[in-house]
Amino acid sequence: MPYLLISTQIRLEAGPTMVGDENSDPHLMSILGATKRSMLGNNFCEYYVNDAPRVVLDKLESLGYRVVSMTGVGQTLVWCLHRE
Repeated sequence: MPYLLISTQIRLEAGPTMVGDENSDPHLMSILGATKRSMLGNNFCEYYVNDAPRVVLDKLESLGYRVVSMTGVGQTLVWCLHRE
């Protein structure tokens, strides 16, 4: 999967960071140390790490991912990354 979205809520900018959905590459999620969980009321799972977004971005850069865009959506920060 060449594209990846990561996000965190503004009040949680020190972590945790959401790094993937239930269909994300399990090997990549393992490298990031992510665990899959479902939030109360959601009918889907997401992968989270306890690291701050900056730490996750550094790890992903070392794996060949580059930030394509970043935005704020309400109280959430979202980064879109791509790997060649």
